[in-house]
Amino acid sequence: MPIATDQARLIAGYLLDQFEQEMQTTKAVLAAAPAGKEDYSPDSRSMPALALAWHIASADKWFLDSILAGKFETGDSSGVPAEIRTCADAAAWYEANLPASIAALRAAPAETFSRLIDFFGQMQAPGVDFLALALKHSIHHRGQLSAYLRPMGGKVPGIYGPSGDSA
Repeated sequence: MPIATDQARLIAGYLLDQFEQEMQTTKAVLAAAPAGKEDYSPDSRSMPALALAWHIASADKWFLDSILAGKFETGDSSGVPAEIRTCADAAAWYEANLPASIAALRAAPAETFSRLIDFFGQMQAPGVDFLALALKHSIHHRGQLSAYLRPMGGKVPGIYGPSGDSA
């Protein structure tokens, strides 16, 4: 659905504020996974904890950078980089790399958010729609990882209020 450029910019500002707020919680969930449990998964069809943590961190940056570029391209599918050995490493990478992508989007021209972007031939939507999708994608996978934490021997940080582990 087409959207006016000024409307797209307004919505994008709101979504970027939300992304920054959610980023703090996402970082806390990533960092809460205990070291030594990187291979944990609740089911053989589920991603192992480290792969899921990296997926969250790298996909958040990929979405934001793709919106800025005005195109989605297949990212590096070689798996978790060698330097990311723990979920805490993924959290540190996330904290070091996401702010620049958010800042670049905040500084981008308003047309960045109203222009149509193709998503691998599956859908075309304005950049602001993909910003909303990025936020949903991140929160969805963060919820998955948070469900891994207790079985891994970790503690679930407060997400939208205190958790049973933060009391």
